Amino acid sequence: MSFIEKSYGQTDPSLVRYAREVFRPDESLFEEIDARTRAAEMPPIHVSPFDGLHLEVLTRAVGARRAVEIGTLAGFSGVSIARALAPEGRLYTFEYDPGHAAVARQTFLEAGLADRVEVLVGPALEKLSEIESAGPFDLVFIDADKANYPAYLEWAEVNLRVGGVVLGDNAFAWGNVVSESPDEDAQGILAFNQRLATGGRFRSTMLPTGEGLAMGVKLR
Repeated sequence: MSFIEKSYGQTDPSLVRYAREVFRPDESLFEEIDARTRAAEMPPIHVSPFDGLHLEVLTRAVGARRAVEIGTLAGFSGVSIARALAPEGRLYTFEYDPGHAAVARQTFLEAGLADRVEVLVGPALEKLSEIESAGPFDLVFIDADKANYPAYLEWAEVNLRVGGVVLGDNAFAWGNVVSESPDEDAQGILAFNQRLATGGRFRSTMLPTGEGLAMGVKLR
């Protein structure tokens, strides 16, 4: 199954086609970035075109000016967020791999967004402190190493404004959240989901995309 053909939570292919035809996620941009990803021999694990549309619409709904992305890859999700920021907005995006970061910078440049995106390279848990003075932030999108999801959420709890939004991709852990013996990645996502849902800092929900997009609005 290609990324464009993700189910978006639906098992009926006709409903998937209907949603694509009516809401028209940016598949041409996705294909361009996907080609760049494959040329660089990067893993083709970016979000789907419809996931990108979700990110854009949610960013606009929040009225975000300052956003954080943890896990850049080739920049498709980052473009989706950055293009939706309010005037003079800024996206801080974190990528562990320098080669991936270079591809992402090219993506942002070609999308005309380089002036509003800062790509920070290295372990996000070590680098996040470098941007804290630019906060509080309006939106945090988490799509990186799953074992550290709880730590990323803890950072978001402190550095989001009240009313800000945190998003966690792959929140179903590819089905492993219901496994009797979840691996380390699934355990991280399980802990993230539980804390987001019951920790008292957010009012949260699960958007039932094919891979699950957890979402919380900061209350306090």
